[in-house]
Amino acid sequence: MYKCVFISILLLFYISAFAQKTVRYDLYVTDTIVNYTGKKAKGIAINGQIPSPTLVFTEGDTAEIHVHNRMHMETSIHWHGLILPNEQDGVPYLTTAPIKAMKTHIYRFPIVQNGTYWYHSHTMLQEQNGMYGAFIIHKRNEPVMPEQIIVLSDWTDENPHQIQRSLHNATDWYAVKKGATQSYGEALVKGYLGAKFVNEWKRMLAMDVADVYYNQFWINGKQIAVNQNFKAGEKVRLRIVNGGSSSYFWLQYAGGKMEVVASDGIDVVPVAVDRMIIAVAETYDVIVTIPENGSYEFKATPEDRTQSTSLFLGNGKEVKAPELPKLNYFEGMKMMNDMMKTSGKMDDMGMQMSLQQMDMNAVMYQEKWDTLTTLNYAMLKSPTKTTLPNVPFRELKFELTGNMNRYVWTLDNKTVSETDKILIKQGENIRIILYNGSMMRHPIHLHGHFFRVLNGQGDYAPLKNVLDIMPMERDTIEFHASEKYGDWYFHCHILYHMMAGMGRIFRYEDTPPNPQIPNAKKALRKVYQDDRHFYNRAEIGLESNGSDGEVEVSNTRYFVQTEWRLGLNDQFGYESESHIGRFFGRNQFLRAYIGWDYRYRKDGLYNPNNGDNIFGETNTKNDRQVLCMGIQYVLPLHIVSEFRVDNSGMLRFQMRREDLPLTKRMRLNAMVNSDLEYTVGARYILTKYVSLSTHYDSDMKWGGGLTITY
Repeated sequence: MYKCVFISILLLFYISAFAQKTVRYDLYVTDTIVNYTGKKAKGIAINGQIPSPTLVFTEGDTAEIHVHNRMHMETSIHWHGLILPNEQDGVPYLTTAPIKAMKTHIYRFPIVQNGTYWYHSHTMLQEQNGMYGAFIIHKRNEPVMPEQIIVLSDWTDENPHQIQRSLHNATDWYAVKKGATQSYGEALVKGYLGAKFVNEWKRMLAMDVADVYYNQFWINGKQIAVNQNFKAGEKVRLRIVNGGSSSYFWLQYAGGKMEVVASDGIDVVPVAVDRMIIAVAETYDVIVTIPENGSYEFKATPEDRTQSTSLFLGNGKEVKAPELPKLNYFEGMKMMNDMMKTSGKMDDMGMQMSLQQMDMNAVMYQEKWDTLTTLNYAMLKSPTKTTLPNVPFRELKFELTGNMNRYVWTLDNKTVSETDKILIKQGENIRIILYNGSMMRHPIHLHGHFFRVLNGQGDYAPLKNVLDIMPMERDTIEFHASEKYGDWYFHCHILYHMMAGMGRIFRYEDTPPNPQIPNAKKALRKVYQDDRHFYNRAEIGLESNGSDGEVEVSNTRYFVQTEWRLGLNDQFGYESESHIGRFFGRNQFLRAYIGWDYRYRKDGLYNPNNGDNIFGETNTKNDRQVLCMGIQYVLPLHIVSEFRVDNSGMLRFQMRREDLPLTKRMRLNAMVNSDLEYTVGARYILTKYVSLSTHYDSDMKWGGGLTITY
C-alpha cells in the first residue's frame, strides 16, 4: 500500500513538474509614451512606456497574451524569432487579423524553444514609435545566473511617416544633421576633390552608413542606464536585443572581453571578442565579468557614430569604454567609387566577400583595431549538429537591389507587391543564395523558421533567423520546410527598407483558408499597399521676381508632376508644365512621360516669332499650349537630360542639375534648354523645409527670397 502511495505521489510530482503551464500577460497599447526622462512624449508603446514590458516564459509553457488596443488606429504584434502556428505570427492581413481600434486580440501558442527574442508591431511604422519589447524564454531547470536584459533602440522626435516620405525624396537634411554631407567645399579642404567628382560622375549620392538622423539612442529606454546589483568577480549574462528600426550598433564592454554564447536565441559555442556589431533585429547573449569593484560601461554606439548609449554594470567608480571617433566619410567614398560602375552596378573586384569577414566600412574608421577581436558570422558554431533531413534541396537565388536616389529597395529589382508568393512544400529543404548588389547592408529575417548559415562549420553551422548581409557579400542559408501550412514573410528588417518593398512571401502548398483572414484576396491588397504607397514632395520658390517651383507625387514606378514659373507681371510671363509617367531600369535613371505645356508672355504676343530654337524651329516659348511626350535620363554628375516632342512637332532638349552641394548647407542649381532659356541659382539650407535662395532666370531676371522644400 505504501508503495502505491509513494508511486502516486511521484507520478503527481512528475506531472506537475513537466505539464504545460499557461502564462498570461495583458499588454495595453497606448499612443502616449513615457520617455527616458520620465516625461510624456508623442509615440506608441505597450503600457505607455519605452521599453515595453519584458515577457518571460519557461520552455514548455503556453503563452496567452491579451493585447488591448487603446489607440484610435489598428495595430499588431509579431513574435520575432518564435516558432508558432502561422495564424499567431502577427503580420496583419497576411497571417493574423489586425487588432482594430479599441479592441482586444488574444494570442495563444505553445513555447517550444528557449532563448532571447523580442516582439514588435508589424503595422506601418509603429515599431519606430516605440512599440517593441523583449521576449525571454528560459530553459527548464536552467542553473540560476545573474542576467541583464538590454533592449537597444533608436528614437526620433520626427513623425516616422515624414521620415519615410523624405527618404523617398532624396533629402540630404539627415546628412546635414549628422555632419555627413561630403560637399565639394569639404572635399577640397580635405584633399578629396577628385574622389568627390568621381562619386558624382558615377551618379552616386554622398557616402553614408545609416539613412536616418536620430535624436536619441537608448538602452532600456534611457540614454544612460545603471545596474549596481552586480558584484566583483560575478559573471553576468547580457540578453541583448536590437530593437532599433534602422540602426546597427557597435558593442563594447569596459570590463574585458565579451563571451558570445547565443545568437538569435540559439546557443553557439562560446567565443570571446573585444567588440561586435549587432544588426537591426538581431539578438545576442553574451557573458561578461565584473572584474573588480567598479561600475563598468557596456556601450552601444550606432554605426554612424553620431551618439552612444550606455549601461553601467556594478557598484563603484565608473570605468568607461573607449569613444569611437567620427567616420572618415571621404575614405568610404573612395572605396565605393572603386566598387561602383558608371552603370550603377556593383563590382566586388573578385574579392568573394561573405559573413561579415571583410567590413567594407572599416576604411572609414580612424581608430586601430588590429589587436582586437571582432565578431563575424564565420566565428559562430553550433554546439550540436544542425544538418537538415536527408531530403531533396530546392535552390533559390536573390539579389538584394536598391536605388538610394529614390529609396526603392527590392529583391531582383522587384518589390513584394510585384511578385507572386513563392510556393514551397512541407518536408523539402530550401537553400537560398543571397547577393547584396546594393550600397547598404541589409538584415534579412525569415518568419517562423530558423535557417543554417553556411559559414565553414560543416555539420555545426549556426542557426539564425536574421542574417546581416554587407554590400557585395554573397551568403548562403538553408532551412527545412517544417511547417504544415501558412504564409511566412522573408524581408529586410530595416523598417524603411521593408516598407519600400524589400522582401518575399513563402507560402506552403495546399495551405487551408486562414479563419483570421476571411477575405484573403482583399487582405493581400492591404499587405501590398506598403510598397505601392505614393509620396509627395514640393519645392516652392518665393522670391522678389516671382515664384517658381515643382510638386510631384510618386511611388516605386510611377509619378505625376507639375512645375511652374510665375512672374510678377505679364512681361515676366507665366509657365506651367504637367507630366504623368513611369520610371524604368534597375536604378531608374530613365523615366518617360506624357503631359501638357502652357506658356504666356506679353512680349511674345507682340513678337510671336521670337527667334529660332537650336533646332531651327520657330521658338514658341512666349505663347504655347501643347500636349507633349518625352523622356528624362540622369547623366553622370546627376545632370537630368530631357528630350521631348509636342503635338505640333516642336522639339525641345533640356539639361538641369539640382542641389549641387557646394558646402555643408549651400546648394547650387542650373538649367539650360534648346529654347535658349536658362537659370542659375543657389540656396542656403536653414531648416529641413526652409532655405534662403536666389536665382537668375533668362525671362524673370534676378530674384531673391525663400525656398520651401517639402
